[in-house]
Amino acid sequence: MVRIAIDGNEANIKNRVGSNTYAFAVIEEIYKLTANRKNLEIVVLLSHPKLNDLPKTRPNWRYMVIGPSKLWTQWALPIHLFLHQKDYQLFFTPSHYAPRISSVPYISSVMDLAYLHYEDQFKLNDLLQLKNWTKYSVKNARKVITISKFSKKEIKEYYHRADKDIVVAYPSFQFGSTATIEESRAFFKKNNIKNKYFLYLGTLQPRKNIIGLITAYEEFLRKLAAANLKTRNTNKRQNNEPNLVIAGKVGWLADEILNRINSSPFKEKIILTGFVEEKFKKTLYQNAMASLLLSFYEGFGIPALESMQVGTIPIVANNSSLGEVVGGAGILVETNDSHAISNAMLRTYQMPQKEMLKFKTAMHRQSKKFSWRETARIILKTIENEK
Repeated sequence: MVRIAIDGNEANIKNRVGSNTYAFAVIEEIYKLTANRKNLEIVVLLSHPKLNDLPKTRPNWRYMVIGPSKLWTQWALPIHLFLHQKDYQLFFTPSHYAPRISSVPYISSVMDLAYLHYEDQFKLNDLLQLKNWTKYSVKNARKVITISKFSKKEIKEYYHRADKDIVVAYPSFQFGSTATIEESRAFFKKNNIKNKYFLYLGTLQPRKNIIGLITAYEEFLRKLAAANLKTRNTNKRQNNEPNLVIAGKVGWLADEILNRINSSPFKEKIILTGFVEEKFKKTLYQNAMASLLLSFYEGFGIPALESMQVGTIPIVANNSSLGEVVGGAGILVETNDSHAISNAMLRTYQMPQKEMLKFKTAMHRQSKKFSWRETARIILKTIENEK
């Protein structure tokens, strides 16, 4: 019998985002893949009691809560692994952090290295932990799981791990329950979304380049006005100009973004929704002319995948991992080129139906490349090769 331990804490959180979603989906799919494996037992280690939506216990799958919960990764976990070092052949953590001292060989994960490039955009305690804990976790891991070829390249460069030691397991995405028609109408009415619109969906933070997006949107409106100079009914034309919907919670260091919106000559056309419940996201994408993700840096770029899944063209920055995500199914622009971004917006606004259908076909094909089952299959194969 081969026994594998998995750190389940990233998944054992009620309101999951980012790495929590990744950990939960991977654990759920590994559970399915190992349903009939009588020679393999998985023990999921937790610092707190298991949430109900985690996979159920079965003969080859069980949970163990170990304490104390405080400093769990560096205290309770290494003690447990030391006491059970003969019981486990391998330990896997879907987070950046493994114990500083581990008596069991382990595989760790890294989502991205944004904290090395944008130190000022992280709180000091978080930054120190990310830098120090990730460094030794990666250094001592048998293998490192990451979410894009771009992140793999960065791990090789900054942590000097060999190519063969870093495994890319792309994330995926599935929309959950969707709002009813009545709920969606109420949401759009509440936020005064009446016209066509471009969409940014995500947290408001400096790294997402929302200020650059606003500048490009202003330029788009001016270009659109110039193109429509011959339109007789000026008021009607202005009322039908697309909005820019910025949907998501206000993150840390967002004051500059909010000030830029308030100082925009087109601020009445920029709609801030605040935090968006999951059930409204699909509808927001479906009704947008295009989504925009112009970040300076992304480890993957889930919003671009979300957009492709519903057939809305993603306009994304031509940097980091975003080209991997959209392939030929999106429009790539230079992050700091407001002219290129506004031209891409104008292109989608004026796009003929025939060209739009080609994009929709490409988006459907591209989005199918990302599957949680495949993510888990790659990780499980890596685990079994290292046990």
